[in-house]
Amino acid sequence: MLTDATILTAIVTPFDQNEAIDFVALAELTEHLLKNGSEGFVIGGTTGETATLTHDEKIELYQKFSEIVAGRVPIIAGTGSNNTRETLAFTQEVEKIDGIDGALVVVPYYTKPSQRGIKAHFETIADQTTLPIIIYNIPGRTGVYLENEAVIALAQHPNIIGIKQCGPLEDLAELVETLPQFLVYTGEDNQALSAKVLGAQGVISVTSHIYGSDMSAMYHALEAGDVELAGTIQRRLLPRMQACFMYPSPTPVKAILNQQGFNVGGCRLPMVALTNDEKETLALKLGFAKDGLTKELPKEMTVID
Repeated sequence: MLTDATILTAIVTPFDQNEAIDFVALAELTEHLLKNGSEGFVIGGTTGETATLTHDEKIELYQKFSEIVAGRVPIIAGTGSNNTRETLAFTQEVEKIDGIDGALVVVPYYTKPSQRGIKAHFETIADQTTLPIIIYNIPGRTGVYLENEAVIALAQHPNIIGIKQCGPLEDLAELVETLPQFLVYTGEDNQALSAKVLGAQGVISVTSHIYGSDMSAMYHALEAGDVELAGTIQRRLLPRMQACFMYPSPTPVKAILNQQGFNVGGCRLPMVALTNDEKETLALKLGFAKDGLTKELPKEMTVID
C-alpha cells in the first residue's frame, strides 16, 4: 500500500551495450533495492530516462517490471507529458497493466500553461482513468510551478491522491497541514528528513539506489524518537546526496551503480556518460579516493559507523 511506503526509489532504466533495455540487470537491481530500504518504486520517471524511451519500450518496461516486483511493493508508473490527450491515452493504456498501483503525471512542460490550464490538465486525466494520480511538480524541468492553491483544489478530486513535490519546504509544509489525507512526498533527497519531520509521507528518491539502507535507518531512528541519530545520518548523507546530482541525473548514480557491479549501462543521448575527470570529482565528493569510480565498489554502501 502506498500509505505505508516512505521511501520510493525512482529507479533507473538499465541499458545494454546496444542501448536496449536490460531486463536482467533491472531484475538484479530491483532485488538489491528491495533488500536495502526501498518500499516502492517509481518506474519511468525522470531518473528512468523516460524522455528517451519510445511508447512501446515504456509499455514493455512497465509490464516486465510489474512481473519482477510481483506485488511485493507499490509501483508508480510515469505516464505524463505536455500533451493532455496523449497523457490520457497513455495512462488509460498503463492502467490495464497488472501490478501498477498509480500514475505519476508531470506538470505539463514547455508550453508553460496557466495555473487554470494545469488544473484542467490533471482533472481531465483523473476524470477518465482508474489509476490513482500522483502529481509531479518539478519546476526545474517543466519551466512552470504548480502553486499550492491549485494543488489544494486538485486534491479534492477523488482520483488524485498525492504529489511528488520539488519545491520549498514552506510549500510542502502547507500542503501537509492543509491536506492531512493527501500523500505528500518530497522529490528532493536533501529534504528527506525535514519533509518527514514536517509530516510528509516520505521521499521519492534517487540517492536510495546507493544509500537506501541508511535512509531507512534514518526514518526508523526518527520514528523511534532518536532525533540525534536521524540528524547524524542526514548530515552525513547530505554531501553524498548533492554528489548524486552534481552532473545531469541519472549519470552520476548510473556511474556508481556500474562500479558496484549492477551493470546498468550508460545513458541515451542527449545524456552522456561521465568523463574520467568527472568520475574522479564524483568519487571525492562521495568520500572515496579519486580513483574510487574506476574500481569495484561494495554493493552495500553506508555512512553509519
